Amino acid sequence: MISIVIPVLNEALSLKQLHAEIVQVAEAQAWEFEIIFVDDGSCDASWPTICEISQNDARSLGIRFRRNFGKAAAIRAGVDRARGEWIAMLDADLQDDPKELPQLWQQLQQQNLDLVTGWKRNRQDPWHKRWPSFWFNRAINFLTGMSLHDHNCGLKLGSRELFASLVLYGDRHRFITVMAAANGFRVGEVVVNHRPRQFGQSKYGLSRLPKGLLDLVTISFLTSFNQRPQHVLGLVGGGTFLIGMLGLIYAAIYWVVRMVWYASDPSWPPVHQRPLVFYCLGALLLGAQLLCLGFLAELIVQRTADRSLPYQVRESTSNPTGGPPM
Repeated sequence: MISIVIPVLNEALSLKQLHAEIVQVAEAQAWEFEIIFVDDGSCDASWPTICEISQNDARSLGIRFRRNFGKAAAIRAGVDRARGEWIAMLDADLQDDPKELPQLWQQLQQQNLDLVTGWKRNRQDPWHKRWPSFWFNRAINFLTGMSLHDHNCGLKLGSRELFASLVLYGDRHRFITVMAAANGFRVGEVVVNHRPRQFGQSKYGLSRLPKGLLDLVTISFLTSFNQRPQHVLGLVGGGTFLIGMLGLIYAAIYWVVRMVWYASDPSWPPVHQRPLVFYCLGALLLGAQLLCLGFLAELIVQRTADRSLPYQVRESTSNPTGGPPM
């Protein structure tokens, strides 16, 4: 079975057409499938539309959040409810073409991959979305060593095992490819058709660029040092501590030499008047704090694990037999 997870935020006008296109493609491929709409706190008619779709098609179900928790939480909720061995994702705005799903499936099987993501090579978006995305993908590849063109494409298809291994919250949906590769899964991409937006307006703009850069640094750190934070904190802290210690040793030697031979020489000012001493003390204290922080981080990693859900479900249209309980 393929479970198709669709995060929804104020896309009421697109849902029926999207559902019809998905059903047409899946039936043509003779897939066993289910469609999971996750309403991420919409304030339009998205939820009534999802309920109507679910009533008319037993293969579709809806999940409604109490408020807007973000796209990553919506994806995670869909994955938690999914019953399929394979999970597909696509956006609800009709820009992702469901006709590309068979191509993703073919690529997944032929190359023995765990995840295939789309590449919107001919992206139908304004420049203020295309250019930040271009440089953002470049930054991801530079920091992670990957070579994908479009990490944040909403059209993805992968194994249930892969999606179940991801910790999704906040804006982490943009880094599914990075986290999957860091966990040892095989990731590929394929060029897909991208369509102009028909209804409504985009929920994202330039305002998310600074947040994305901060998230990128965080993800880069977590994927490299998630289980060994002391490796980076200890390295930086130890280096800073060593620099501070060597500087203070030099200051101590300077103090002894001045007291013994150059106490009256004005070219040898007292050690407490030299800025080097204060810089070295600051480096020593900072290094000690980073080392202690690293030890605490190691202790937290060893003894705790956050299993709390990043969302709250208000209601759902159905809970298919054999699926996870509500």
